[in-house]
Amino acid sequence: MKNFKVLLASLSILAVTMSACKKNNDNPIVEEPVAPETIPSNVTANKTLTADRVWILKGETHVQSGAVLTIEAGTVIKSDVTSKGALVIDKGARIEAVGTVDKPIVFTSGRAAGDRNPGDWAGITIIGNAPTNRTSVSNVEGGVSGTFGLGTVVNDNSGTIKYVRIEYAGIAFSANSEVNALSLYAVGNGTTLDHIQVSYAKDDAFEFFGGTVNGKYLIAYGTSDDDFDFDFGYSGKIQFAVSYKLANYFDAADQSNGIECDNEATIPATGPSTPRTKPVLSNFTFVGTNGNDNTASTNNFAARFRRAAQFALNNSILLGYKAAGFSIESSQTATDYVSGAATFKNNLVHAVANPYQSFDASAQGVITSAAIKTKAETEGNVTLASITDAGLKAPLTATAPDLIPNAGSAALAGTWVNPDGSSFFTAVTYRGAFSATDNWTTGWTNFNPGAKVY
Repeated sequence: MKNFKVLLASLSILAVTMSACKKNNDNPIVEEPVAPETIPSNVTANKTLTADRVWILKGETHVQSGAVLTIEAGTVIKSDVTSKGALVIDKGARIEAVGTVDKPIVFTSGRAAGDRNPGDWAGITIIGNAPTNRTSVSNVEGGVSGTFGLGTVVNDNSGTIKYVRIEYAGIAFSANSEVNALSLYAVGNGTTLDHIQVSYAKDDAFEFFGGTVNGKYLIAYGTSDDDFDFDFGYSGKIQFAVSYKLANYFDAADQSNGIECDNEATIPATGPSTPRTKPVLSNFTFVGTNGNDNTASTNNFAARFRRAAQFALNNSILLGYKAAGFSIESSQTATDYVSGAATFKNNLVHAVANPYQSFDASAQGVITSAAIKTKAETEGNVTLASITDAGLKAPLTATAPDLIPNAGSAALAGTWVNPDGSSFFTAVTYRGAFSATDNWTTGWTNFNPGAKVY
């Protein structure tokens, strides 16, 4: 009998407890949100950022060698605007930021919706140990602490960034010394870059300082400077990518390009340093402003290859840039294009001024603009008279661009050319980043991040 009374008492307590957890309408009370938490400035052991709270990035924050920073799907990381947050994944550390289509991971400004601005925070810097063409250890740019160079590990693994948005980052601390939205120093091809959107970057969206890292499904939207910048011996591969410029977003002190590709700032008298920069690229869609821009705009080149860089850019669409679509500079870059060491094949090419351009006297001494056009058209490239000739659904609708090709579009014609014969590239039957039926931006992207409440 005593045990029965104890049981009744326990049940009574349980009933009271359960009733206290209900609203008057018998619906369970929604739990109070967890308060925001600041990420430690030095992550020295494995740490997970959970999706149940907003995480605050303050100042320069390092994930140190040996540590892994894991970020759950759906997590939002906001930067403190005053201290200009910078997340640095040091050499020997890893980031595992794996979102999903329905739950992307978002790095954004700490300002309220409607008040966010490009450059509200610094960005993400990853430092690996893959090869570059630096002959000595170099400091990373932008005032962030860290060194790179002299790496030897081609398949070095700095982690995974997948289904991630990076918004309102990038600060130019001084001329030619910037923190980009995503800066990749000597990052190896053991690292995964997959489904990443960079929006409203104050400097470059993606910059690759040497290294071998590959990527698929990358978007640069509304970047003030370059969308994809390659230098210091970068030799990775990228397929399915978007470069999208917005009117009145540009770097007044520099050219703002879809691609800027260099080997090094100054070519040594003995010849370019090795390994030579050679991005291997396929199925990009570049969309400029088609002349609907500030008269001072520097949104000039869809693809600018210079300073002894090599390249492969195939199966892509280049539209609406102000000065040129495909531009070559320096005698070394031009010579490699003429010889076939650099390739540009099966693309649709348009620009407001010059679809093809031999930019400087050094390049012109090897091949003229007219000769570039002739060579390009014999290698499967199609020159378009207007941006509408590409046959894309709504390429100039800024906050809701639709880059899917219409039926009969020239993007659905041509013969796909594998840029290097490797299995990395998926063979497809179209030019540009999208087929007629597969819009891989659906669900996880945001082309109007200023209006989003986080």
